[in-house]
Amino acid sequence: MSKSNPAYENLHQTALKAPQDSGVYLWHNDEDTVIYVGKAKNLKNRLSSYFSGQRNLKTRLLVSHAKWIEYITTRNEYEALILENNLIKKYSPRYNINLKDGKSYPVLRITKEAFPKIFKTRRILQDGSTYFGPFPDVGALDSFIESIFKLYPIRHCRTLRDRDTPCLYYHMKQCKAPCCKKISEEEYNTYIEEIKGLLGGQGEETVAKMTEEMKNAAKELNFEKAARLRDGIKALMVLQNQNIVESFEADDRDYIAYASEGELVSFTVLKIRNGKLLGRENYRAESLNDDEDLVGEFMACYYEDPLTIPPNIYIPETRQSELINHWLSDDMKCNSKLNVVHSKDLPRDVAAIQMAKQNAKEDIIRRLRDRGDTPAMQELKDKLGLDVLPVRIEGFDIAHIGGKWPVASLISFYNGNPDKKNYRYFRLKTTDGLIDDFASMKEAVSRRYTRLVNEQADLPDLILIDGGIGQVNAVEEILNSIGLDIPVAGLAKKDEEIYLPGNSTPVCLPKRSDALRLLQRVRDETHRFATSRNQNLRTKENTKSIFLDLPGVGEKRALQLQRTFTTLENLANAEESAIAQCLHVRAQEAAQILLVAQQLNEQRKEKKSLQRLSLGVSGTTKEKAAEAQYIQNIALQALAAAEEDPDFE
Repeated sequence: MSKSNPAYENLHQTALKAPQDSGVYLWHNDEDTVIYVGKAKNLKNRLSSYFSGQRNLKTRLLVSHAKWIEYITTRNEYEALILENNLIKKYSPRYNINLKDGKSYPVLRITKEAFPKIFKTRRILQDGSTYFGPFPDVGALDSFIESIFKLYPIRHCRTLRDRDTPCLYYHMKQCKAPCCKKISEEEYNTYIEEIKGLLGGQGEETVAKMTEEMKNAAKELNFEKAARLRDGIKALMVLQNQNIVESFEADDRDYIAYASEGELVSFTVLKIRNGKLLGRENYRAESLNDDEDLVGEFMACYYEDPLTIPPNIYIPETRQSELINHWLSDDMKCNSKLNVVHSKDLPRDVAAIQMAKQNAKEDIIRRLRDRGDTPAMQELKDKLGLDVLPVRIEGFDIAHIGGKWPVASLISFYNGNPDKKNYRYFRLKTTDGLIDDFASMKEAVSRRYTRLVNEQADLPDLILIDGGIGQVNAVEEILNSIGLDIPVAGLAKKDEEIYLPGNSTPVCLPKRSDALRLLQRVRDETHRFATSRNQNLRTKENTKSIFLDLPGVGEKRALQLQRTFTTLENLANAEESAIAQCLHVRAQEAAQILLVAQQLNEQRKEKKSLQRLSLGVSGTTKEKAAEAQYIQNIALQALAAAEEDPDFE
């Protein structure tokens, strides 16, 4: 298929816009037949790999015969493995034939006997045995079984026969010899119940027990035992990652969840048949109903034939559950049971509902991306009285910790969706060490739009500020000084109110408003971007020694200074001779280090003093004069900083 082919381009765009979650992807041809099923730890990376680099013949054939790609997100790669196996068996895709042998993943079987045996198998027998799994990681399962035999004295023999003398495992203290009646059935089954609880997700106590035993073995220098226990703990942690795409309860059930953005609603139905997840169905709708009423509205349309309704239906918490139950029993005249899933219910059901929600949310994201969110932009234009449609929206937010590491984030939305190539951040210069969000916002805005004016670049249709009327007026003042007429709005977190310049009465939009939802997306993205950058700066500065800023001081000398003087203040108050003796340098070099240390120490003191003033803490006459000077000059400093090169990422 040529790269200029529209079908190829659609496939490529689907790959580029896929989520970075684990999951399963299905390639469909023109006849809507599944021709390939694959799993991925990262769907976006895996799908994108089909369109990059040197592709082999099989990949080229697959892409040339494909029409569209479907994907199902899962909680983890483990579930993706199981789901991939189920779907391959269901569809028998053409391009999976040479890669898959069709055999099932192994399970752990606990037999139904007086003294049960535990072993790995691929056969499921309806003989009353208890099964756990399946487990794609066979190595982890083998390690787990080995650890179980080391921790619990249960039998190893395949067939239990009465014996006069116990076998070697008894003498190794790895079996209580039920064959010789050396343990009661009740005591033996206590071990079995513990193992079942461990595999059923109740293994915290056993993990703690194994960890303590591992530490004791290491203290006693029994490293072989400690390593064995360590491997057993790792295997247990893998096996405890229970999957919800396959179970041994051979029942039929549906899990229904939804996601909504404005009037757009997407429903996802996970269909479990004979205990296996065999597919996912997405349904798109538009509704202005309250969230609580959406599930009932959907089910009334989805279940039209009583014969197609499974015995159990699971939905998220809703106040409409009694009404839906009444509809199932009276109107549909079926014996199906509605199960409302709460956070403390069975982990399997909670995880399945979360998986359905995740897939519904992904579908909403695709719908918004496809339509460009034009309705939200149109509503925003009408509600805010804008002259043009806000196709380009730029948002600002400030992040700092007590005035330290101040960062302003700039994010850009184009056509209602994030435009990440135009994201920027500013390392603020005029408010470093101070708590003044107004001044910080002024500096960021002045630097951004002074540059755009100088470069004669395109300006945004709307600027969104994370804040209220104060921040909005501050930004408007800077824009006026630059000579720009760009609409500005502020979104306050508390009541989600929209503020416009010079008007203290906010604009209040309905909760389900498309325009409000778009502004919330912009605001939340600015906050995320600013916070992440601030965290990076904190991490970088906290791991860097202040002594490295001194002339001629590298890693080794910085460590020597830290050991001798501990703090920068102690170094600034030290004698030249002490520094020269510590570093074994000449007096002239020591004097230069001392001078810079004193300058850095004074800068720190000034920052702390101004920070106290920005917090409203009164100080000396000198500090008050500094505060007055600071207030007078802050706007000029911001504009002056704009003439320098901004610190863009």
